[in-house]
Amino acid sequence: MAGSPEQFRGQSRLPRFAAPLRYDLVLRPDLAACTFSGSASAAVAVSAPTRFLVLNAAELAVDRSSIRFQALTRRALPRSEAGPPIPCLSVCQVLMAGLGWLRLQDWAPTEVAQFEEDEILVLGFGRELPLGEGVLSMDFTGTLNDQMRGFYRSKYEYNGEARNMAVTQFEAADARRCFPCWDEPAFKAKFKITLEVPAELVALSNMPVVKETVCGPLKTVYYEESPLMSTYLVAIVVGLFDYIESSTLEGTKVRVYTQVGKTSQGKFALDVGVKSLDLFKDYFATPYPLPKLDMIAIPDFAAGAMENYGLVTYRESALLYDEQLSSASNKQQVAITVAHELAHQWFGNLVTMEWWTHLWLNEGFASWVSYLAVESIFPEWNNWTQFLDETTSGLRLDALAESHPIEVDVNHASEIDAIFDSISYDKGASVIRMLQSYLGAERFQKALASYIKKYAYSNAKTEDLWAVLEEETGEPVKDLMTTWTKQQGYPVIYAKLNGQDLELEQAQFLSDGSSGPGMWIVPMTACCGSYDLNKKFLLKGKTDTMHIKDFAATQSGQNFWIKLNIDQTGFYRVKYDDELAAGLENAIKAKKLSLMDMIGIVEDSYALSVACKQTLTSLLRLLNAYRHESDYTILSHVTSVCLSVNRISTDANPDLSSDIKQLLIKLLLLAAKRVGWDPKDSESHLDVMLRSLLLIALVKLGHEETINEGIRRFHIFLEDRKTPLLPPDNRKAAYLAVMQTVSTSNRAGYDVLLKIYKETSEAQEKSRILGSLSSCPDKDIVVEALNLMLTDEVRNQDAFYVLGGISLEGREAAWAWLKDNWDHVVKTWPSSSLISDFVNSTVSPFTSEEKAAEVSEFFTTRVKPSFERALKQSLERVRISARWIDSIKSEPSLAQTVQQLLLQEF
Repeated sequence: MAGSPEQFRGQSRLPRFAAPLRYDLVLRPDLAACTFSGSASAAVAVSAPTRFLVLNAAELAVDRSSIRFQALTRRALPRSEAGPPIPCLSVCQVLMAGLGWLRLQDWAPTEVAQFEEDEILVLGFGRELPLGEGVLSMDFTGTLNDQMRGFYRSKYEYNGEARNMAVTQFEAADARRCFPCWDEPAFKAKFKITLEVPAELVALSNMPVVKETVCGPLKTVYYEESPLMSTYLVAIVVGLFDYIESSTLEGTKVRVYTQVGKTSQGKFALDVGVKSLDLFKDYFATPYPLPKLDMIAIPDFAAGAMENYGLVTYRESALLYDEQLSSASNKQQVAITVAHELAHQWFGNLVTMEWWTHLWLNEGFASWVSYLAVESIFPEWNNWTQFLDETTSGLRLDALAESHPIEVDVNHASEIDAIFDSISYDKGASVIRMLQSYLGAERFQKALASYIKKYAYSNAKTEDLWAVLEEETGEPVKDLMTTWTKQQGYPVIYAKLNGQDLELEQAQFLSDGSSGPGMWIVPMTACCGSYDLNKKFLLKGKTDTMHIKDFAATQSGQNFWIKLNIDQTGFYRVKYDDELAAGLENAIKAKKLSLMDMIGIVEDSYALSVACKQTLTSLLRLLNAYRHESDYTILSHVTSVCLSVNRISTDANPDLSSDIKQLLIKLLLLAAKRVGWDPKDSESHLDVMLRSLLLIALVKLGHEETINEGIRRFHIFLEDRKTPLLPPDNRKAAYLAVMQTVSTSNRAGYDVLLKIYKETSEAQEKSRILGSLSSCPDKDIVVEALNLMLTDEVRNQDAFYVLGGISLEGREAAWAWLKDNWDHVVKTWPSSSLISDFVNSTVSPFTSEEKAAEVSEFFTTRVKPSFERALKQSLERVRISARWIDSIKSEPSLAQTVQQLLLQEF
């Protein structure tokens, strides 16, 4: 018989000669033994001659004796006379119809090969399978693992007793760790799920329960059959939960499930969820597709949340909000996360990317539309201005040579997790905002609704979206957007004034100072002296010239300024010549610019300084123009830049770094004194967030007055955990302040914070403390905080909080710790995103070529595809910092400028 199972090894995707139509799946989790057993029957359409069935399975023990393929075949007719494939009929239908020329055939495979490295199961049969529909069935067993992927266990406490719950996390390619399946997005099928679980537990899946039967200590729960969906969206959760519920305007039941006793913390997410579903129904002009929506908080969860169809799972800090214990930033993050996941119910679940190359269609759109939803629900949060946080994140990553295109080739399942990054999410969302701005909001919305209708319950590629948008709007969408999705990077637009002409030139922007070969069709916007008159056009070539009189409100004098990329709708940077830059600096001081443009200018200036395209001296002068600013959205970017400047100056110019630090403190102090430490009656949500932002920044910059006040309030908090002197929004600043004074000989602050950590059950409070413990200047305390991650005190999902807090003084100790514990880390955190956190957090803070070489040498024999990109990006950041330091050291007027700005009256 031709061929062998070996021919299917090393393939990036499953063969297309057979595809699933529906699954009947029975699962029996054993929460005490942390194992599960199951049986799966899949209706399979065989569309081309084959004697093989190839599907995915990983870390499962398949009972080979149970494997069967059943199909109805025509009796005694040779193939040439057989006619078209027969429809799928049950055995009873066949017998009742008296179709004697049909017979049910039952095949057992003659070959069964499970290739773990490819995560496939190959079944070979003695002869070719009949074309048409058959049923493949098998039994299997597996382990409820502790890796937060596949079918896993999460630990929780109930009445003081430690318990396990069973949870699934299948995106990107881990459904195969729960049951054998065609585990690729394009293999959509219907799912009919049955669970056998302890009778006292809640058992949830994507669809509503049809019926339950109880037999002794166990119950069997039967669920409605799902619509067509991809395997990565199947979900199961089994444990003890309470819930609260509400309904959409259409009557869809929405529930939030929490651990017992925590339902009050689910009310905010429930309200946002219901409003988001109503909003998306109208925006996409398509009803929510399922009869119910459950959202559930899981104690151990690797990502922030997962959009499983009808059963959305979250880490607790991303779903729960407590008025007494949560901060304003927590509240905002819950709203954004809920809206993001519910947007996926349309963009991702109803219409699904054809392959992971098009992941951005899911994540970029969900990110963009989540801001649209939250802006509608909470307009006072100024959410679209805060969207520039996403754009900034995307621009910073995409300025690396080791970035990747939005549409990236994926050749193996192990590569998928690595593209769940700021390119797919933040750059993806930002180019969507750019396209919406170019096409206009109304036209864009109508075209999206057409796209959703056309590809509902199906799969789509990026080109399919462009085709619909082009057809609906008549604009050259494909030509425009292909330059943004199929090549990595973005341009910097050089703007130079030449008389009454504005000369423009584009070049690929890279943080290492080089210019890449990229060329883009750039949607340009410009205004001059006023926003009342502006110009829009496409920059299609390398250069172009604009006549100022075409869009200028004023053409000379103190009020003359030109701003390109109005409100930062375009995904690019701008470098202005000295005259134009001075005009914008004056416009900033005079408060003539929009919030978004003030953010864009400081972010572009910072990026250009990192790339040595302008001096740190000029960046500090620009930052000084923001010294009277009091808006949270602007200052969130200004403080981020200040903290980065502080870090690099410590290495670049130690003798001057103290003065630079004092200058940065001075820039932030006016706004900090305005908001103070104490909340004010009827202050805005953004002012609450501003207070936290500034206090944390001042502590990190070493401002003694802020540190001492934080410590004072912390001691009051120790005596009274409900004191109004340290509300949740200010606690992170106080915790960081305490850790600034901790050392191995004075460790009381560390010990008491650890005690609070152990006593609290609130995920957001735990994260605040974990992010503070490693911020200590004492390297031995930093190592102690890192070692804490290796104990049962810290859930694996929360390691990144500790990693993200490591002090500059602790970076060498953290790197030594990672080398010593590397084998344990790889075993304990197998997910590529979590491993990438370890690599990025410990490598990126370094600033010398020598350290880059040392890191590179260590990983020579240890690197794996799952984190290779993260390692290369981290090493590139180190080399970029080294180059920036060399540039800063050669700046002749830096010290003089710092002294001038310090002496300047505010």
